[in-house]
Amino acid sequence: MIVRRAEHLLPYFQHLSHRSTAGSTTFEAYPIQHVMNLKRSLLGMVLLCLPVTLLHAQTSTADQQSLERYTKELTYVNPVLPGDHPDPTLLKVGDDFYHCGSSFHFNPYLPVYHSRDLVHWKIITRVLPPSHSTMVADKPSGGVWQGAITYFYGSYWIYFSSGGQWFSKAATPYGPWSAPVPVKTDSATGNLGYDNSIFVDDDGKPYMVIKNGQKVNRLRALNQEGQLTDTVINLDWINANLQYSWAEGPVMCKRNGYYYYFPAGDVSGGQYVLRATALTADSTKWERLGNFFKPSPDPENAFRSPNHITAPVQLPDGTWWTLGQSYQKTDTDDWSGMGRQTSLYQVIWEGDRPWGLPPVSTPVTKPNLPQGGITWRTACSDHFEDASLHPCWHFLNRYAGAHYSLTDRKGWIRLQPDTAQTHLVQKETDHFYTAITKVDLDASDTSHQAGIYLSNGNQKVYVAFYTGYDNGKKLIFHHDTATFIVANPVGKEVWLMVERNEHLLTASYSRNGHDWIKVSTVNSRALDRTQPNFNSWVGTSIGLFAKGKPADFDCFLYKDGGAPLPAVSYNNYYGIKTVTSPYGKMVTNDSNNGGWMMFAGIDLGTEAQPSGKMTLELSATANARLEVFLDSMPGTQPLATVAISSTQKKLKKISFDIGKSCGQHDVFIRFAPGSNGAANIRSLSFSAK
Repeated sequence: MIVRRAEHLLPYFQHLSHRSTAGSTTFEAYPIQHVMNLKRSLLGMVLLCLPVTLLHAQTSTADQQSLERYTKELTYVNPVLPGDHPDPTLLKVGDDFYHCGSSFHFNPYLPVYHSRDLVHWKIITRVLPPSHSTMVADKPSGGVWQGAITYFYGSYWIYFSSGGQWFSKAATPYGPWSAPVPVKTDSATGNLGYDNSIFVDDDGKPYMVIKNGQKVNRLRALNQEGQLTDTVINLDWINANLQYSWAEGPVMCKRNGYYYYFPAGDVSGGQYVLRATALTADSTKWERLGNFFKPSPDPENAFRSPNHITAPVQLPDGTWWTLGQSYQKTDTDDWSGMGRQTSLYQVIWEGDRPWGLPPVSTPVTKPNLPQGGITWRTACSDHFEDASLHPCWHFLNRYAGAHYSLTDRKGWIRLQPDTAQTHLVQKETDHFYTAITKVDLDASDTSHQAGIYLSNGNQKVYVAFYTGYDNGKKLIFHHDTATFIVANPVGKEVWLMVERNEHLLTASYSRNGHDWIKVSTVNSRALDRTQPNFNSWVGTSIGLFAKGKPADFDCFLYKDGGAPLPAVSYNNYYGIKTVTSPYGKMVTNDSNNGGWMMFAGIDLGTEAQPSGKMTLELSATANARLEVFLDSMPGTQPLATVAISSTQKKLKKISFDIGKSCGQHDVFIRFAPGSNGAANIRSLSFSAK
């Protein structure tokens, strides 16, 4: 009887050491500590009844994979698209993945992102240029909704809603994208609403998954011109009694002969699933399967239950994955102002019943895909050297797109406001960073302003640090009800810096971009917290602004490497922990196996002024060794290997050469095995040699 129990447990145990295949349940994607606890429990039972040789054969692979997580980037931490990325849609074509979603009133509209591994994403283009902005409602909560990216009949298509349903078409996701074409409807289909998606069946036939209001859910095929065809498949019974609140953002996929229909409950939570063996309007042929996501086992999970998922996609190894949006929780710390952030979830199958693995704030196993040279998603630095504007940027109104120049002054961008102020911004992605610009403005009137700007979704609460005029040239730092004014001793060309340390924003200025003088610090919770109407559906933007007269900007640096970055600001990690010390929060490894942490998108300077030295602020109780990598590990040689001597628990700065490095990079710090808790790191920074 004991032997029979052991045989029953063995396949279950093997699942913990191998990735799943289609139709099987995997445990690798659960938070690593939960998996390891389950492994220990099962291992204890197996030890009682397995021969030593069999036990060794079954555990060696699991042990090896567990050890590799301390030395290789095999896990990730959500969100993979930090900052505001609402209503995501996902397209897999060959080895490439593309994402698009609602862009609302941000102009140009509909940014397209590319990934090779579903974890690392970069923006590659924008579909709808300012020349078409007159068709868009130019206000918070208005603009372009949906952004459903798809591929059928040999072309890429993006369907979106803006006072009706439209599509643009391209030969590649990079564009150029066609001028928008209206989707024609009729009395049988009715109003096409918003947040629609496109489902492509096994035979290549596409369907629009239509949503209008609370009670209209329908399907209708598309022809080769991208227009509706055939008869309507009426699914209004899905939410006839408001079973799913709004039953919005519906998406579909197909597996093992079943059609799966996934409606979201509303904008901030609830995701459900139905299935049928045919595309039919007959409600008796569909089965309501209930909630899609399992409840989170992580008591420290930072995000609400996700929803508005993308249609799940299958990878070559048989695993299935989806993206889903979620607001950061407000019961522990309020970051809802960042908007609906997008995370990656594995989909597991219990027979033919799909489950989304629950949201956690701990490492989960990555998809078995190559990174493809793409770094972690973060806001972009820009030196404005290119002839065209980088697609990471957007404007806060439809007309601003015509009021800038990259050619009037080489290597600078000129913002040219009309009667209002002009903003050039991008989506904020971090809780810790340093944003820097050099601005040229000869202010002579109180209306003349130019500098760094942050705005929440409805643009009622903002932060501005700018050079301006108030009985003389002044530097002014404003947030909510607080305004700080100091004399501008530098002149019309001045460096401005805003440092974010969670909810604290500090403004400083400089003559040379190296030596800084502090103006003041404000608490930004009024900007970061929940705003009315779900923050007008979008999150915080950060960037530049000009008002009253043209202003020139030499650069915009995000997460400047010259400023100390707290170690607790890592974006990805495995095998480390945060500890509280007399010097504040610090980071160390949590086992003798080592551990690593990654800091996304640190700006290491230009080719003319690269970083050549890295400085760590740390304390050490014993000798330790650290390795530093850029962009990935191991795959590349360490940028530096650093031997740390005991500091007797005192805080000390350790500097070392890293060669010449420039541009934005993901920086990895890896603790060598055998030095559990020996070194505690408080901050990192970079400088020229």
